[in-house]
Amino acid sequence: MKLVRIKFSPEAEEVYRHLNEQAPTSKVEKSILNAIHKKSEFIKVNPHYGDPIAKRLIPAEYSLKYGTTNLFRVELPNFWRMLYTLTDGETEVEIIAFVLDVMNHKEYDKKFGYRSN
Repeated sequence: MKLVRIKFSPEAEEVYRHLNEQAPTSKVEKSILNAIHKKSEFIKVNPHYGDPIAKRLIPAEYSLKYGTTNLFRVELPNFWRMLYTLTDGETEVEIIAFVLDVMNHKEYDKKFGYRSN
């Protein structure tokens, strides 16, 4: 069985830091942060835990910036989303689950071109 490591993109790291700063005084941010930790553990056990996103729907920015060829979505509390891609690790016995983004529903809809009513 391959080891699965979780890494965060700079954008996801920034949101993660913000959630950490707000968590002591905000139940919403604390619940999202706790869910990120929990879902990350699920991904370590099963790298394909998230919902796969069709290749044709992968935002171009992820393909251009990170060479993303696969994308998975994990739902978080308060309609937030965590997006990650799987890549080969530095060794043959490792998989990297690279968290590209953690965002609220409005940002998610905008990134994927969905319209709000």
